[in-house]
Amino acid sequence: MREPTYYILAALQDEPLHGYAIVKRAEELSRGRVRLLAGTLYAALDRLTSEEMVRVAEEAVVNGRARRTYQLTERGSSALHEEAERMAAAADVVRGRSPRSVAMIQTVLA
Repeated sequence: MREPTYYILAALQDEPLHGYAIVKRAEELSRGRVRLLAGTLYAALDRLTSEEMVRVAEEAVVNGRARRTYQLTERGSSALHEEAERMAAAADVVRGRSPRSVAMIQTVLA
């Protein structure tokens, strides 16, 4: 899963949001690393909708413009959590210490 997709799904995990709110929440959650442009966001939302990971929760006209609110589906929630587990396992490879590296550290500290 690409990082922008991960943060779009993460932005929707607590509540349904409209496009601009998704952009802001994804940027906040990623600490500024993910800055979605409208075209990127809506292409991703269209794809995620077709994959049944998100759904349109509500459509309204605000100031003469259509505003859709998107909601994470069960499938999207599962995919998000699976990706989080995959990333945690990958991080553990780097953070973890093999018995050999622990022995080397103990030797250096002794």
